[in-house]
Amino acid sequence: MKKIEAVIKPFKLDDVKDAVLKLGVSGITISEVKGFGRQKGHKEIYRGAEYVVDFLPKIRIEVVVSSEIVSRVVEAIKENAYTGEIGDGKIFILPVEKAIRIRTGEEDRDAI
Repeated sequence: MKKIEAVIKPFKLDDVKDAVLKLGVSGITISEVKGFGRQKGHKEIYRGAEYVVDFLPKIRIEVVVSSEIVSRVVEAIKENAYTGEIGDGKIFILPVEKAIRIRTGEEDRDAI
């Protein structure tokens, strides 16, 4: 099993979610987060004063899948989160040692 974490632009969430769920993924977790990468934020002017907004709004998607479909899920995220502009995001893939469904006690593949 693998955990896929993706940080994307907020307006791409619906496209990414729909694409991932079409692959048979049974659920995802999202969080509204703030951060910056190479773009280092941007400058804005408010009431005549210029200030730097260095933490930009992003969405973090987390999904645990069987190792067999990792590449398809990653490809779906890449295709649907892409805008071609700086700040499109990142994808991280981590190993999952164990998964347990609290309600039923199911483990590993049965739990995801």
